[in-house]
Amino acid sequence: MILRVILLNGASSSGKSALAMALKEKLNGEFEIVSIDEFLKMSADKVIYEDDVFDINPLICKRAVEILKGGHGVIIDHVITSERIYRQLGEELGGYEFIKVKAECPLSELEKRERERGDRCMGSAKASYEYLYPQDGYDETVDTLNLTAEECAEKILGMWG
Repeated sequence: MILRVILLNGASSSGKSALAMALKEKLNGEFEIVSIDEFLKMSADKVIYEDDVFDINPLICKRAVEILKGGHGVIIDHVITSERIYRQLGEELGGYEFIKVKAECPLSELEKRERERGDRCMGSAKASYEYLYPQDGYDETVDTLNLTAEECAEKILGMWG
């Protein structure tokens, strides 16, 4: 197996975690998930700033490299809102095949999901939607409103041929 990194980048509440789980299942345990949620304490009362994400990003990278060195691929569930976070990720994981996927969903749906979840600071979806980085240049973009997580996973895996 070629060791790969699948980066799922999208706004808060865009369906990345469900997509990561669907990908992992379809990849028969050959990939492990590293999620931003493992490294940041999310709550309705706590605003997450770009500096907070930048500070924990090296931990995300370190965990991903550990998994890769252990012989598994990595699915990274992330919310990248600046060039410096994106660059740092690329520098740390640049030696591996890197597949970049944008999880896309309309802002109105993101805000609806955010209200329904109740475990995020209101406004996180809108802020991450507006500041998502990069806006383009992905290997694949998936529509998490109109496709199920399983359908999005199939679309991503279809790229590999």
